[in-house]
Amino acid sequence: MTDKPKLLSEFAEVPFDKWKAQVEAELKGVPYEKKLVSGTYEGITVQPIYNASDVAGLEHLKAKPGCGQLARGSSHEGYVAEAWEVSQELPYPGPREFNQAARHDLSRGLTALNLNLDHATRAGIDPDSAVEGDVGKGGVSIATIKDLSVALEDIDLEKTSLFVRSGASGLPFAALLAALVKSRGLDVRKLRGCIEMDPLGVLAHEGTLPQSLDEAYREMAQLTLWAEREAPALQTVCVHSRSFLEAGGSAVQELAFALSQGAEYIRELVKRGVAVDTVAPRMRFAFSVGPNFFMEIAKFRAARLLWSRIVEAFGGNMCSQSMSIHARTALWNKSKLDPYANLLRTTTESFSAVLGGVQSLQVTPFDEVFGLPDEFSRRIARNTQILLATEAQLRHVVDPAGGSWAVEWLTDQIAQKAWELFQAVEGKGGAFAALQAGFIQSEIEKVCKAKESALATRKDVQVGVNQYANIGEKKIEGRKPDYAAIYKSRVVSVTEYRTAYDDVKHSKVMGKLSDLMGVTDEKMVAAAIEAVQAGATLGEITRVIRAGDADRPTIQPLKLHRLSEPFEKLRDAADRHLVRTGWRPRVFLATMGPLAQHKGRADFSRGFFEVGGFEVVYPEGFASVKDMVDAATDSGAKVVTICSTDDTYPELVPQIVPALKAAIPGVAVVLAGFPADQVEAHKASGIDEFIHVRANLLQVLGGLQKKIGVQG
Repeated sequence: MTDKPKLLSEFAEVPFDKWKAQVEAELKGVPYEKKLVSGTYEGITVQPIYNASDVAGLEHLKAKPGCGQLARGSSHEGYVAEAWEVSQELPYPGPREFNQAARHDLSRGLTALNLNLDHATRAGIDPDSAVEGDVGKGGVSIATIKDLSVALEDIDLEKTSLFVRSGASGLPFAALLAALVKSRGLDVRKLRGCIEMDPLGVLAHEGTLPQSLDEAYREMAQLTLWAEREAPALQTVCVHSRSFLEAGGSAVQELAFALSQGAEYIRELVKRGVAVDTVAPRMRFAFSVGPNFFMEIAKFRAARLLWSRIVEAFGGNMCSQSMSIHARTALWNKSKLDPYANLLRTTTESFSAVLGGVQSLQVTPFDEVFGLPDEFSRRIARNTQILLATEAQLRHVVDPAGGSWAVEWLTDQIAQKAWELFQAVEGKGGAFAALQAGFIQSEIEKVCKAKESALATRKDVQVGVNQYANIGEKKIEGRKPDYAAIYKSRVVSVTEYRTAYDDVKHSKVMGKLSDLMGVTDEKMVAAAIEAVQAGATLGEITRVIRAGDADRPTIQPLKLHRLSEPFEKLRDAADRHLVRTGWRPRVFLATMGPLAQHKGRADFSRGFFEVGGFEVVYPEGFASVKDMVDAATDSGAKVVTICSTDDTYPELVPQIVPALKAAIPGVAVVLAGFPADQVEAHKASGIDEFIHVRANLLQVLGGLQKKIGVQG
């Protein structure tokens, strides 16, 4: 019987230096650092390969999942014992429509409900006192216990986690919810989820609050103390970091600024008599998930590590140091152009969130950029994560990214840089002071501009947006809310609710509201519940508890947008031109000489112009200038791009440009390439623009659209 082969032990270990030397030889003179080493918007230099030596001495590697600094996860069992919650925002403005979508999706794999309140409700204003456009904007309009009853009809509130994006109006909504639970004979103690009070998040997003910060923190403290006693499984505070990423920030910025908000909430609640071990477990962090796969995995691991350190510094126990994380695939990198690519983006993003160990996850429907998602897009979004849990079997291993040299190194790098930025915010007085001073806004804007520039020059690629454009795609017509109709309907509903009061009931309602006036502690929630039971609306309760509160903060809000929007405007202009004239803006490729002479630049030019919605006429190569000019004239194109080689341009350009401009009035002549030593001469010959790998697509294409009358 022969011995078994030793396999890998028979091969000598290859030293890194020897590997690098071989790589450099294959690069044939191109510097290793230039070709294989890359930088990120987080200020991290990423190497192409990592070794055990790169992570030697990292403290978080010594811990197991659920232990130590919690980088490897908040629980010992990970998803093996319990999967992450499959969550979904249902941004429908009416309670009935929300309920229909919720019941449908809960029966098909959804395990948690995200109830986003509309702008008016989050401000604590009933529809009949609100501005028309605020009713139904961004979520469900809820003013009365009847509204909430309709929205949550036939939904088991003892078994379904409910995450309510309440903005700064968590307390009045919690009163509605508790009153509804009691009216159904259910146990308030079994409520799960979070009433997501997040005043600093609202401030960063909108630039103002419906109450003073002091009042917001007072209500947050009252709600948290009530939950500790009456609804122990219900969280009351949520740090939404979405605004930081959706304004163009980096993963490090999102993490650092989220942590600064979390630390500020703990400080403010401790001041108001809430123990750190009471508030910390009732805090939830809602992060966006960006496109950088490994960066996002590491971000979530670093978040747990740093939050554990922060809570420990406040004196919190080990249980309190555990971070509850919800993740939402970002809108920042989603596009109306080639929109089905959004499905692929959310798949990789949700994969990284799961590997990062989040507790709940929402996959953004691919058509959300157009308006209200439909049942199909919700199903695909929901099934994305169900597939990850079942068919991909991601539940079976605790922290599968653990031990990866690249991920572990990146976790440490993000943690270091986020901690440094967190300390910078703390040095400015905390999150609110940093927002007031514009520090957070300016830091994010710097990164945003870098991202926008990289997309415009194709240093970064967004498929279907700045590369591989599909100008023949059929546009998706999203459903937009009819805010005028919603406003009218909701005003009627709340008015009918109030007019149902008889004198006795009205007197009871006013009496309960008067009782609220003198309450200053956690008993406020119980008093508000009694007011709801008597018939009070959310807006009525809000007015009472905030009576005399007028010191509302104002800052410069973050500029939330999507990265692809400037490119969408280019394509929209081209589409309008098509509708107006019957044809797309057209560019003719003046392919001079044999195929080998023009093909590379002609192919590049076609891709370049299609990004701007241009129809590209791509003929075979021309042997003479006259034949080319005749064909260009016949094409009807107002843009002609000369495609040949740098060696031929000195002879061709002086012949071609005058002939084209004489034959086609108002024509724009473009040169494919940028021969630096020839540029001034070609400009003197009449070349209007140059396209090349370093060209700014937005500037070039936008300028050409204006020149030929596509844009007004």
